[in-house]
Amino acid sequence: MNTKNNVRLNKPRLLVVGCGDVGMRLLPLVRERFRVFALTSRPERAAELRAAGAIPIVADLDRPETLKRLARLAQWVVHLAPPPRQGALDLRTRNLTAILPEGTHVVYISTSGVYGDHGGALVDETVPRAPRNARAQRRVDAEQVLRAWAVGARGRVAILRAPGIYAADRLPLERLRLGTPALAARDDVYTNHIHADDLARLALLALFRARPGRAYNASDDSHMKMGDYFDLVADAFGLPRPPRLPRAELERAVSPVQLSFMSESRRLDNRRIRRELRARLRHPRVEETVGTLAGQNKAVLSKR
Repeated sequence: MNTKNNVRLNKPRLLVVGCGDVGMRLLPLVRERFRVFALTSRPERAAELRAAGAIPIVADLDRPETLKRLARLAQWVVHLAPPPRQGALDLRTRNLTAILPEGTHVVYISTSGVYGDHGGALVDETVPRAPRNARAQRRVDAEQVLRAWAVGARGRVAILRAPGIYAADRLPLERLRLGTPALAARDDVYTNHIHADDLARLALLALFRARPGRAYNASDDSHMKMGDYFDLVADAFGLPRPPRLPRAELERAVSPVQLSFMSESRRLDNRRIRRELRARLRHPRVEETVGTLAGQNKAVLSKR
């Protein structure tokens, strides 16, 4: 075996669970430090993952019998898989912890929705979780399962509570084109953001720098109202601003899922990621980044 192969095999093993958009952004950051394995339930993604520098593992978190091959596979895990769409429990995280070896380092990407509504107040990681919908309750369940596993298995878990994730291909452009209304200014709620690239980088930092059992608000520095965010994107991309409606009217005009995101208001305190993870965000303010993304989009279109 040549020296290059020896170096690759001697690297610590990292398992990325749920290798979607953020996971694919994470792979270039970790493939030089780790021998990376990527879990996917879709065999057709194997070539894509292999090209990105990961060893694909076809298994399904909803089918525990397929996870047996993962037992003792890796001592480092980034868990990006969402919970099931129904129920109060995250059975996927339960199935994952059942096969993790003792002493594993786990970074879990949760959601800031676990805090519930705080009327626009500043929220840090010491604020008790108070989920207001089943989606957020499943995330709370996952956090509790992982923390309990870490205690029993002498593992380490870090939790990144992410707000709205955005990127060039993750902006509400279709919503704006459809003219979906937003809340009137007097009823509007605060929303929080993180660029997908920054979230991937925070996951890497948390692997090495997070304190055991610690939660982190994985948010940028912006504190914007949701309607103002939609106006920002509309103006940057030359689209009509959404109509504004009082809450009572909006409740009849949007879907229950859309309404749920407009029913909670909080501003995330992100000082812990800077102090403990020593993070330097590449996209610290969504107001600035959206303008840059719009400029890049126009440059691409002009070359066609």
